[in-house]
Amino acid sequence: MIRVYVEGIGLHGEGLDGWEASAAILAGREDYRAAPVNIPPIALLPANERRRMVKTVKLALAVGVQAFAHAGRDPKETATVFTSSGGDNDTLHDILESLAAPQIEVSPTRFHNSVHNAPSGYWSIATGSSAPTSSLCMHDNSFVAGLLDAAAQAVVEKQPIGLIAYDLPYPGPLNAVRHIGSTFGVGMVIVPEPSDRAMASVTLSIEARNDAPTAMTVEPLETIRRGNPAARSLPLLEAIARGSDSRIVLDYLGDRSVTLAIAPCLVTAVP
Repeated sequence: MIRVYVEGIGLHGEGLDGWEASAAILAGREDYRAAPVNIPPIALLPANERRRMVKTVKLALAVGVQAFAHAGRDPKETATVFTSSGGDNDTLHDILESLAAPQIEVSPTRFHNSVHNAPSGYWSIATGSSAPTSSLCMHDNSFVAGLLDAAAQAVVEKQPIGLIAYDLPYPGPLNAVRHIGSTFGVGMVIVPEPSDRAMASVTLSIEARNDAPTAMTVEPLETIRRGNPAARSLPLLEAIARGSDSRIVLDYLGDRSVTLAIAPCLVTAVP
């Protein structure tokens, strides 16, 4: 069992434009309305790096920057965990097309962006951070794997950790065999002890799978949750936004699940 605290959140998905606006929807104070994903521009990178950025990097940096600003933490001094079920899907598609062409010519920029830790590299450049960073992948359970890793690091190292999870749809024909329904990214700043900025405590435990994973009560949000591995975070985000004691279940490995007990801190969950 591990207990940590969430200080800041960044969020972008369909109809979910930033944490402040999304928290009102997740808490049930406002109706959900579908809308295209709005990823704001990132001005932290040099011009050359901005030109080379792909959608995955833009999304990861956007939710990460938002989470750290919300928490009032300096990303330059904070370790990070990046997690995604597949990395940059457009780049993978383009490389496979190149390999299937009569003349195999893989773009150096495409190859550069194909590695799973590309977003963490851009993050280090953008923030000037030399703090440790890791990049994880565990198929549909990539978010919970990242959450466990970030929580363990925060407790063991007694330091804040940034968690950044992101997934985007594949283009065809890959989308037919690995369907991701929409774009979704979430960033969190996790700390090992309560603070005046903490919104909620989260106690994690790995247990035998006895319950189905927690679903969203609003059907469009449940569709997003089921259709995007990073969006498996939505029940946790909903619990934090509602500001009440909650218990949620996330799928994990084999016959195991991860149970999260969420309790609000004294500060309000909405900035």
